[in-house]
Amino acid sequence: MFYWFLKWIALGPWLRLVFRPRVYGAENVPLEGPAILASNHLSYADWLFMPLTLPRRVTFVAKAEYFTGKGLKGWLQRTFFAGSGQVPIDRSGGGAAEGAIISAKRVLAEGELFGIYPEGTRSHDGRLYRGKVGVARLALEAKVPVVPVAVLGTDVVAPPGKKFGRFTRPVVRFGAPLDFSRYDGMESDRYILRSITDEIMYEIMRLSGQEYVDMYGARAKEESRKSEKDAAAQQEPGEPDEPKLAS
Repeated sequence: MFYWFLKWIALGPWLRLVFRPRVYGAENVPLEGPAILASNHLSYADWLFMPLTLPRRVTFVAKAEYFTGKGLKGWLQRTFFAGSGQVPIDRSGGGAAEGAIISAKRVLAEGELFGIYPEGTRSHDGRLYRGKVGVARLALEAKVPVVPVAVLGTDVVAPPGKKFGRFTRPVVRFGAPLDFSRYDGMESDRYILRSITDEIMYEIMRLSGQEYVDMYGARAKEESRKSEKDAAAQQEPGEPDEPKLAS
């Protein structure tokens, strides 16, 4: 109930009025029945604007800690995350990755839409990074179609690491549903899972126009931070970088 209150009364109308998000291909999202919405991930605002463009509820998974807080703060946090369409990761089957699969399958079994970011982390530079195979495994085990999604402009509205952004109209593009039923029973084959994941990421790349990098986003962030740290260590305090001559 609170989800619909936020979407249609308290929060959604204001976001639509102020940002006027543009949506393309919404007809590719099933009007009923389960499906996975696999999207790129540029900003924390992605999970606000993508569901905003659809009449149906879209559920994501979130850390279980967001739902177990104590006191008033814990109640407010739990109410907000649950009301914004997120469910806790079920860790009864093992670690976070396995718990996310369990929670996602539960949502899909109820005939709902489930949103997922195959990259596993926000892009730090606007490029699209290699997808993790959990999305492929989920599609095969739950036997549901995958709708590729591209969300653009959210990194301008809410840039990572900054308190304030700039105004722009976010764009949400939904691609044609991908059917992987031809791989039924092969959810344990890692080569099949990688092939399916790469196909999904290709469709996201095609929709978003992002440059694709065949590296996991988390590793790319680590290498970027290391490069920045090394550059800072080589820089003498108070001395500017010397200009480089063109070769």
